[in-house]
This record gives sequence, C-alpha cells and structure tokens, in this order.
Amino acid sequence: MTEGNRWEPTPGQGGPLPSSDALESLARTYIAAETAAPSDAPQADIRRYRAIWISDVHLGTRGCQAGPLLDFLRHTESGVLYLVGDIIDAWQMRKSWYWPDRHNEVVRLILRKARQGTKVIYVPGNHDEFFRDYTRLSLGGVTLLEDTVHTTRDGRRFLVIHGDVYDGVVTYARWLAYLGDTAYHWALRLNTLFNLARRKLGYPYWSLAAFLKHRVKNAVSFISNFESALAEEARERGLDGVICGHIHHAEMRDVDGVLYANDGDWVESCTALVEHDDGSLALLHWAEERGMDFHELNG
Repeated sequence: MTEGNRWEPTPGQGGPLPSSDALESLARTYIAAETAAPSDAPQADIRRYRAIWISDVHLGTRGCQAGPLLDFLRHTESGVLYLVGDIIDAWQMRKSWYWPDRHNEVVRLILRKARQGTKVIYVPGNHDEFFRDYTRLSLGGVTLLEDTVHTTRDGRRFLVIHGDVYDGVVTYARWLAYLGDTAYHWALRLNTLFNLARRKLGYPYWSLAAFLKHRVKNAVSFISNFESALAEEARERGLDGVICGHIHHAEMRDVDGVLYANDGDWVESCTALVEHDDGSLALLHWAEERGMDFHELNG
C-alpha cells in the first residue's frame, strides 16, 4: 500500500504485482516529494563521469549501506546511470518490513537524476525480479530492460546484465538460493555485531562476510565459474566485455580476451564502476576513498 510518499506492502505477503500505472503513479509521488529539495553538494565537489554502474543495493534490508550510497549519489553525475539489479530486495521484504527514510531518499535521488536529464537504465536482478514483468517500460523516467549493451567513448561494447541467470543455484535450485540468502543475511547481522566490537576497540570497519566468502574454496570456485560464464556470453554475442553484479564481488579483469567487470555492491564493499570521458573504466571503492564509517553513515 502507499502512505503519503512511502510505499509499504503488506509484510509477509507477496501479493499481486502492481500495475505499470500504479508504479508510474508511485514514481511521480516520489518526484513531487523531492522537487523542492535544495542542492545536496557544492558543484565543485561533484565528480562527473560518462557512465556509472551500481548494483546490489538491497533497499528494504538492514544490510543496505544507504548512508554511503546517498553520499555517492549526491557527489557524482553521469550521462547514464545503470542500476544493475537487486536495487530493491523483495525476497527479504516479503519476510519482514524494513524501509527507513534513507531508503526513500535513495529512490528520490535516483528519480531526481532522471528528471534532471540523466539517462537511468534499470536492469533487474533476482531480488527485484518482479520488475522484469515491466521491461521495455519507462517509469518515472527510469527505463527497465532485461539486459542492454553499452558502448564506451573508445568504441568498446559491453553487455550489461545482472548475472543471476548464470548462477545455477538461483536458476535451478530456487529453494537453495532462498536458504543461502537467509544464511547470508544472518552473516551480515553477525558482521554488524563484530564491527561494533571492533569500533569500541578503535579498529576500522572490516567485512567478516566478505572475508569468509573469499576464503571458502567453494565460494572462490563459484566466483571464477561465474566470471567465465559471463565472459563467454559476451564473446558469443560478439561484444568486448560484460558488466554485471549479483555476486557482491567487485572485479575488473581480462578473461580470455574479454573484459569482465563487476560493479560490486552496497552491502559489504560500497563500490561502483565508472566510465571516464576517454572511455576508460574504473572501480570506485567509495566508502574507503571517502574515509567513511559505515555505522555512523548508515545509522
């Protein structure tokens, strides 16, 4: 349901999908709410890029690092902003309702960028897969696509896709994917308690979840297989590379002559992929670069 400018589904129920008209009306409500908002950052502090990719924000969960993401959105501009899936976490929202004001602010900022001329393209993932029923539509100035191709300034062509269709667990063992998602969110909660203790001892933020994921042999093997599968898909389509998300592991490397780029996430690492004016690509580790404390900013 909607209340004012807040969208609140019935907790614990999937319910019927909203119509495209209802989604468009909701987008307009968000836009109207932020129209009179003052400028968020001095122009001199804004970084400008030809294109930006972000994914795996997981709005609607306590793990979402909305504070650093808001800072990123306020201090960057681009001709194109790609939302590469799992922006909203419908899986968790069906279990319990969590939508603080900062999550509203993220939506408003993205819609403001669209209204002010940024081309915003939303490629849904598995956690926000209900949006796949609305691909090829434009909602509040945001275009929804199953996947797309981005051409850089220097002429290279990249497949832009979330990547979950190349994850065998998500595709063929849905129940296991849900189980793994639950375990992952418990690990994030443990991670929060762990870092509160580190903070009291004067130590900086450190991702226990990321450490475990990157040290477990099966997880490392899965990441490697995932990268190879996406690179092969780009090669078969005659493209120069692929830009994706899904696995919460920011990376940019050559895979047998194809550039694989993963923009990471805004749960553990707060990363984005950007294209500079000359066509070169780079990964930004935003919270790290800005010296941010996750707990203070995510509050």
